[in-house]
Amino acid sequence: MTLLNFAPNIYIQEYPIKYAGCHFNSRMTIVKLSTGQHWIHSPCEITPQLKSEIEALGPVGVIIAPGNYHHLHVHSCQNAFPSAQTFICPGVEKKQPKLKYDAILHETKPEEAYAADLEQVLLQGNRVINEVAFLHKESKTLILTDSIELIGDSTPGTNWVLRFWWKYLLRMWNVPKPAPEYQMGWNNKALAKKSMERIMQWDFEKVIISHRDNITKDAKNQVHVAWKGILG
Repeated sequence: MTLLNFAPNIYIQEYPIKYAGCHFNSRMTIVKLSTGQHWIHSPCEITPQLKSEIEALGPVGVIIAPGNYHHLHVHSCQNAFPSAQTFICPGVEKKQPKLKYDAILHETKPEEAYAADLEQVLLQGNRVINEVAFLHKESKTLILTDSIELIGDSTPGTNWVLRFWWKYLLRMWNVPKPAPEYQMGWNNKALAKKSMERIMQWDFEKVIISHRDNITKDAKNQVHVAWKGILG
């Protein structure tokens, strides 16, 4: 694995996953904080080689489990960086009751360890999936997990199962949309809209998403298109 420099003080790493018969990639994001510490979002398995790459960047101070579908490798990250604080999205504690963590992420208030560099909003209004969105203020980068997925012709690592579902059933091929779990789970669209509107007020120009193509152009418009089912 080799970390890629996405923006000033932001590094990303893709890794393969399998879910419900579908093969695709997910993405870890690392942010260098103004303290000199590093903030790891949605970690992948931390191999010895990857640990060395991360340590070359500097010390790790924060580990984030940003969604209740993005927590499987937190323990691996904790083992690699035992002095880091761990913060989890609401719902992760139910899926991983043995996971040790420092706090559950607040709806809008960032933790002190990274508050100077990042904003956050808990996306609410869904009975299936939870996620905390983040804004890296310096680089104007929005960091998401599943609230937008953009999988299509240029996406590597997909198999025929995913392509069948995304092309013919979900109509998500080459189209930015929330993950299927979002689309099937809305139970309070007014609350979801309020969360999304808070995020749309942020000053962002790029979007890192967990499941393929990052958004680097016309970001605000593309996010609005992806969320138009809620935002209107």
